[in-house]
Amino acid sequence: MHAQASACLQTLLRGLDNDAGTEVVVDAAALQRFDSSALAVLLELRRQCLAAGKGLRVSGLPARLRDLAGLYGVGELLLGT
Repeated sequence: MHAQASACLQTLLRGLDNDAGTEVVVDAAALQRFDSSALAVLLELRRQCLAAGKGLRVSGLPARLRDLAGLYGVGELLLGT
């Protein structure tokens, strides 16, 4: 949710800094309550990954969040769809 978005993003970015791999994988399967802020977090993480020369793969995206990504026109950016 919006209230947790900044902290979540910071945690993900710290992980990005510590990851020497070429692809970052985010498992979103545990997301049960979310709003459009979840998409904003994933899009910013994608931007940071690309800036670091890494790819981003999002797995386990809940159907409702996948639908929201499609509604906002960012599904292709996050899911390659």
